[in-house]
Amino acid sequence: MIVPIEIDLELEPTRRVEVFDVRAEVLRRHGPVLEPYRRCLYASHHTTAGYLPQSLGARIAARPEGVESYLQLLRTIFPERAGYRHDQIELRTDVPADQRDREPINADSHLAFIAGGLHPSVSYAAQHPRPVYFVDLDGIHEGMRRQRRTTIFAYDDEEVVARTRVVVPVSGHPIDAISLKQPQLGLYDEVAELIARHGVTNGRVRLELGRDEKHAGLTLNEYETLLMQHDLAEVLRNPLGFAAEKARHAWNDPLAVPAKALAYARYDLVRALNQLVDALGLGASRVERLLARTLEVSASRFIRMRRSVDLPVSDARTPGRGALVEGTYQVPILVQWRQAEQPTREITITLTRFV
Repeated sequence: MIVPIEIDLELEPTRRVEVFDVRAEVLRRHGPVLEPYRRCLYASHHTTAGYLPQSLGARIAARPEGVESYLQLLRTIFPERAGYRHDQIELRTDVPADQRDREPINADSHLAFIAGGLHPSVSYAAQHPRPVYFVDLDGIHEGMRRQRRTTIFAYDDEEVVARTRVVVPVSGHPIDAISLKQPQLGLYDEVAELIARHGVTNGRVRLELGRDEKHAGLTLNEYETLLMQHDLAEVLRNPLGFAAEKARHAWNDPLAVPAKALAYARYDLVRALNQLVDALGLGASRVERLLARTLEVSASRFIRMRRSVDLPVSDARTPGRGALVEGTYQVPILVQWRQAEQPTREITITLTRFV
């Protein structure tokens, strides 16, 4: 019987936005260790670097220019230093005064991660011949390369060992973001108890919105107040707002008419979309639908947010006792862009064991 394995990789970007083929990196450093297995779970430890899911990765990587065109589209929608509140370090209560000059200015990277379809963890067929792309959106800060870490879990199958439901109180605000790691929710206590009770040392926890929950999604990112309550909320209200703000500043005209700025932002977006379309070789009708979805500036159509997030379980740090594998700033977050019908939303917790 083949025993599941776990591999840690350290990656060092040379540019702010860089793409790594992690499957190729594993082969180069460790040889064909993944070949005996049927499945692999790739997990990022970061909030501005993650994976393209297998379906999206296959589509945009079908042509050489696909990945770069996709990233250019994200950079167009979320330009660097476009007036994000998260980047106003002097307002950040989570950053000590003596560290503020070293804090990255990277709200654009967080928002691109959340809205752009990147996942903190993805599952691929182990024998799948195509690349597995790890996309770093903030790999360089003040000229210094960041050290990135990803963990690969190789296994043949997985079995469900527990499933339960929890209700999460939500506000009456139509747009909101709720940290699922808040102690008062008890969700993390519930997860830890399930892992311990069933003795899972290698597997994953899936958090998934209830079937009837609408106009909401889950992500795994940094829960910083200005980022979640201001910047992300603004994206949900007006997805092209920051692109328009960047356009206004590019003209050195802070009093530029917002409508005109938005028109220029849309022009830049259409140009970036056309480049992506050319790279992917999409048909004209699909182009029109893609443009319509994006320019409609509807959060439910624009944001590529999932209804579930996966958190790996491992005993690598505590042999014999499984625990969630998380990066320092990774927090599961419930995001809603329309008020819930009830004052709560339901989340299903599913624990599986890799075999």
